[in-house]
Amino acid sequence: MRLKNVLVMISLLLTLSSCSFFNRKLLPEVTQIQVYKADRKLLLLHQNKVIKKYDFKLGFAPVGHKEFQGDGKTPEGQYYIDRKNPKSQFYLSIGMSYPNAQDRVKALALGKDPGGDIFIHGTPKEYARSDKDWTWGCIAVTNREMDEIYEMVSIGTTIWIFP
Repeated sequence: MRLKNVLVMISLLLTLSSCSFFNRKLLPEVTQIQVYKADRKLLLLHQNKVIKKYDFKLGFAPVGHKEFQGDGKTPEGQYYIDRKNPKSQFYLSIGMSYPNAQDRVKALALGKDPGGDIFIHGTPKEYARSDKDWTWGCIAVTNREMDEIYEMVSIGTTIWIFP
């Protein structure tokens, strides 16, 4: 009976040690995201230290601040991560708090809907090899990169988007 218990414990330990949970490196907490639209660089920071850097694709009209739904622009300014979507049509996604009150006022002055659903998300196969900006205002990275970002970024994280 004792030998059987030892064998069961060894088997259990071997099974657990093979799980990816135990093999995964500990990833630092992301305290801020910085997006540089002109350079197509997304930085994940812990305090003031860059811990990861990614290239990305933008909306089909990448220059300027998003003003209304359908303009193909990515917002600029300070927002925060307000949701995570594990069942996104674009692999995984994390949403940002666009539109804020100022965005709504500007869109209303134009007689337009400000839009919403601005995300950092993965890339579908048909765009995986594209050199062109293709989103409707989101920030698209590779699916492998989105795995990292999704795991490292928490709801409430500040995101700065610069021109």
